Amino acid sequence: MENRASSEPEVMEVLPQHKFDCRSLEAYLNQHLPGFAATPEAKLTVVQYRSGYSNPTFYLQKGFQKYVLRKKPPGSLLSKAHKVDREFKVQKALFSVGFSVPKPLLYCSNTSIIGTEFYVMEHVQGRIFRDFTVPEVSPAERSAIYVAVIETLAQLHSLNIHSLQLEGYGIGAGYCKRQVSTWTKQYEAAAHQDIPAMNQLSDWLMKNLPDNDNEENLIHGDFKLDNIVFHPTETRVIAVLDWELSTIGHPLSDLAYLCLFYFWPKTVSLTKQGIPSMEELISIYCRCRGINHSLPNWNFFLALSCLKMAGIIQGVYSRYLLGNNVSENSVLFANEVQPLAETGLQLSKRTTLPQIDTTQGLFVQTRRGQEVLTRVKYFMKQHILPAEKEVIEFYVQNENSADKWKKPLVIDKLKEMAKVEGLWNLFLPAVSGLNQVDYAVIAEEIGKCLFAPDVFNCQAPDSGNMELLDLYGSEKQKQQWLEPLLQGSIASCFCMSEPNVASSDATNIECSIQRDGDSYVINGKKWWISGAGNPKCKIAVVFGRTKTSFTDRYKQHSVILVPIDTPGVEIIRPLSIFGYIDHLHGGHFEIHFNQVRVPATNLILGEGRGFEIAQGRLGPARVHHCMRAVGLAERVLQIMCEQATQRVAFKKKLYSHEVVAHWIAESRIAIEEIRLLTLKAAHSIDTLGVAGARKEIAMIKVATPRAVCRITDQAIQVCGGAGVSQDYPLAHVYALMRALRIADGPDEVHLSTIVKLELADQARSLRATRLTQSHL
Repeated sequence: MENRASSEPEVMEVLPQHKFDCRSLEAYLNQHLPGFAATPEAKLTVVQYRSGYSNPTFYLQKGFQKYVLRKKPPGSLLSKAHKVDREFKVQKALFSVGFSVPKPLLYCSNTSIIGTEFYVMEHVQGRIFRDFTVPEVSPAERSAIYVAVIETLAQLHSLNIHSLQLEGYGIGAGYCKRQVSTWTKQYEAAAHQDIPAMNQLSDWLMKNLPDNDNEENLIHGDFKLDNIVFHPTETRVIAVLDWELSTIGHPLSDLAYLCLFYFWPKTVSLTKQGIPSMEELISIYCRCRGINHSLPNWNFFLALSCLKMAGIIQGVYSRYLLGNNVSENSVLFANEVQPLAETGLQLSKRTTLPQIDTTQGLFVQTRRGQEVLTRVKYFMKQHILPAEKEVIEFYVQNENSADKWKKPLVIDKLKEMAKVEGLWNLFLPAVSGLNQVDYAVIAEEIGKCLFAPDVFNCQAPDSGNMELLDLYGSEKQKQQWLEPLLQGSIASCFCMSEPNVASSDATNIECSIQRDGDSYVINGKKWWISGAGNPKCKIAVVFGRTKTSFTDRYKQHSVILVPIDTPGVEIIRPLSIFGYIDHLHGGHFEIHFNQVRVPATNLILGEGRGFEIAQGRLGPARVHHCMRAVGLAERVLQIMCEQATQRVAFKKKLYSHEVVAHWIAESRIAIEEIRLLTLKAAHSIDTLGVAGARKEIAMIKVATPRAVCRITDQAIQVCGGAGVSQDYPLAHVYALMRALRIADGPDEVHLSTIVKLELADQARSLRATRLTQSHL
C-alpha cells in the first residue's frame, strides 16, 4: 500500500520473491522515460522499501535522477486488488490540477519487462510519520501536522470528478453496500481462522446501511498519516501516497478511516500534547468543505472502517504466509483481526454522535465563502508559500538595478494559475459573490505572505481603486480602466496625502482640480503614492480641491482619473519606510502634478463628491488591510513559537522563561481580539453599510496595527539579532505595521472619531431610556 519517499533506513535489498530483471527495466526506461537516458554512464540501482504491505515499491536511482516504481506482487492475488493502472490514472488526474501527489511519469502494461504491470513516478523527498502520536516534534508542530492532514482530505473531497475527467472511475451510488460486501468477501477469501465477531460486524453493517448512499466524491480509500509526505522542515503536505484503494464513493468513509486510530489499537496513546481530538478534526473538515457539522451515520462509517482494516490486515497476513509480503511485522497481524472486529461492534452500538462545536465564531462565512477559503488555503500552501524564497531573492539581487520595480516571473506565473483556478478579484462582491465577512477571513489567509494579494489581484491600492470605479465610475470609465484592472493587465495608484499639509485632516488637501472648458487642470504635490513604481501602473486616482459653491468643507473636494503618462505628471522619488524601499509593492512615491490636463469626463461622480467617494473606498479597504495584518500576525507568532521552542538561554528553552511564555499567550489573545473586532466591522458593513460601520472601522484602524506592532516587537526579541536581520521578515513587517499607523491616518484622529461616535451613541441610548421611563 505504500510508496515511500524516505531516506536510507527505509530501504533494503530487493527480496528474493520480488526480484526482477533490472537490465530489462533499464532498457525499457531508456527508451520510454524522458530524461532517463541522459546519463548513460551511470548505473541503475534498485532497492526495495521496507514498509510496503501491498504493492511492492522500489526506489530507483540513476546518477542524480531518483524515481519510485510500483508493481503488482507476484503470485495468486485477490480479485480487484493491486490495480496499479488505476493508481497511475488517478495520480495523473490529481497532479494535473495541482493536488499533492508524486508526479506520475510512466505506466507499463507489458508484463514481459519485469514480470508484472508497473508504473514509475517522481521521487518526493520529505518526512513520513509512522507513529501516529508523532513523538519527534513539538506539541505545536504536532497539532499543525494533523490540521494539515485534515485540510488535505477536505481539499481532496472538494475536487470535482468531472473536472478531473474521472467519470467511470467508480460506480459511486451504493458505495457503502458494496464496501461491506467487498471487504467481507476479501476477508473470507484470506481468512485463516473463524472469527465470529467479523461475521456479526458484517451482518450489522449490511442491515444498517445509510439511507443516502449516493455520494459521488473521489476518495482515497487508505487515507492515514503514514501515507502522507510532509515538507522536510515545514508542516506542509507535499504528497499523498498509495492510491490503490481510491474510487468514487462516500467521503465520510475516508474521514472515519483516518479517525480510526482514536479507537484502535488500544496501545496507541493519544494523550500527547497537541493531538487534536476527533471532534476538532471533524469540525475543521466540515468547515473546510462547507458542510453541516451533523454527520449522519457516523458510527456506521467508523464500524465500516474496522471491517475494512480487518480485511486489509487479514490480506497482509495471507500474503505473508504465501511469501509475497515485504513487511517483517506481517506475522503479528494475525492477532489483530479479532480486536478490530470487536471494536467495530462496540462502535456500532454507540448511541451518540460526537459533540462538535457548531458555533464557528460569531461571524460565519457563507458556504461560498467557506469553499473559496478552502481553495485559497490550498493554493497558498501548494504554490505561493513555496515561492517565497525565489521572490525574496529576486528583490535582493535587483535592489539596485533598473529592474528593481519589476515583478519576478514567478509572480506572473502564479497569477495566471490563480486566474485559471477562479481565485481572482475575490475582494469585489460584484465579481466574486463574496460578502465582506467572507472576504475578510480569506484576506487573513492571503495576508500570511506579503506578495500573495498580488497573485490573486487583490492588492492595494488596486483593490480599493477597483471598488471605487465599480461603485462610482461611469460606464466609459469602467470600460477604459476598470476592465483592464480586473484583468490584471494594468495597475493603478491612489493620490491623496500631501507633503505640505497635515493630510490626516483631508479637508487640508491643497492639490487643485479646476475646470477649464472640456478639461480639468490638476496642480499639486502628492506623496506616499503606493505602487507608482510598478511598470504596469497606468492610471492615478487623484483626490483634490475644486472650486464649488458648497460652503460645507466636506463638499469642496473631488476625485479624478489621471493617466500616468499625461504631460505634467512628474514622478519625483521613491520614499523609504524606516530605510526600506518597498520594491515588492511598487514602492511609495512623491509625485507632482504640474498643469496636468485631462478630459472633464475623467471626473468621478461629480464635483464636491470627493469625501463621499473616499469613504466608500476606504471602508472595505481598511477591513481588508486589517485582516491581512491579522494573517501577518499569525505568521509572526508562528516564528516566535518556533524560535521559543528551539533556542536555549540560561540552560532553558526560551518558552520556559515566563516572560517569553507570557508574550506568546498575550499575542494569541491579541490576535483573537483584533480578528473578532475586524470581523465585526466587516459584518457591520454587510448589514449597515460603510456609513453605519464608521465606529467599527475607526476602531480596527487603531487596534490592529498597534497589536501587530507589539506582537512583532516581541517576536524580534525572541529571535534576537536574527530578528532585525534579513533572515526573518520581522523587521520588514514591523516597519510596514508602524507605517500603517500613519498611512491609515494617525491613531489620534481615529480615536477622536470613536469618541465623537461613542458620545452620540450614548446620548441616543440615554434619550431612549428616558423616553421609555416617561411612558411607564
